[in-house]
Amino acid sequence: MNKIRTETERLVIRLIEEEDYSSWLTQYENRLPSQHKYDEGKLDMSICTKEWFRDLVTKHHQMAEDDKVYVFGVFRKVDNTHIGFIDFSTIMREEFQWARFGYTIHNHFWRKGYGKEAVKAAINLAFEKLNYHRIEAHINLDNIASIKLAECVGMVYECTRKGFIYEDDKWTDQLVYFINAK
Repeated sequence: MNKIRTETERLVIRLIEEEDYSSWLTQYENRLPSQHKYDEGKLDMSICTKEWFRDLVTKHHQMAEDDKVYVFGVFRKVDNTHIGFIDFSTIMREEFQWARFGYTIHNHFWRKGYGKEAVKAAINLAFEKLNYHRIEAHINLDNIASIKLAECVGMVYECTRKGFIYEDDKWTDQLVYFINAK
C-alpha cells in the first residue's frame, strides 16, 4: 500500500508514515485561526502524541488495504513539509468503480496553488493506481472556494442532493461535482 504515491513538480502525495509525525504535528500547530466557515483553523492537538499518531497511521493503512478509504498526505517535495491531505472513500466497486473525495490544505499554505496541484495529481492517481472510474466531490452550497477548486481541475456540476448530509444538527443539501476517467 505504501507504494501508492504520485509526485508533481512541487509535491509528493502519499500515505502518511510514522516518520511524518513531526512535520504533520508542526503544520497542524502552525495553522492560522479559522479564515471562514469551512476552515477548522487552529485545533487542539494535545492528544496527538507519537503513540496516537502511530495508531492513526495504522488505521489509515488498514483502511487503504481494505479498499475503503485512502487518506493521502500532501507534502512539499523540497523539505517534506506536510501541507494537507486528500482522501478517497470507495462508494462502490464492481461495475461502478466509484469514489467520493475530499481535500484540505492547511490555511497557512493557501493561495500558492498547492490545492489545485495536489487535487489534479490525486485525481490522476485515483484513476491510474486505484482504478476508480468516477470520482465525486460533495460540496456545501456556499463553499465557494471548494466549488472553484473542483471546477478548476475539470470537475463538472451534476446535481444538488437534497438533505444529503447531517451536519450542524440538520440535514443539509450538497452539490455533487464529478469527473470520470478518460
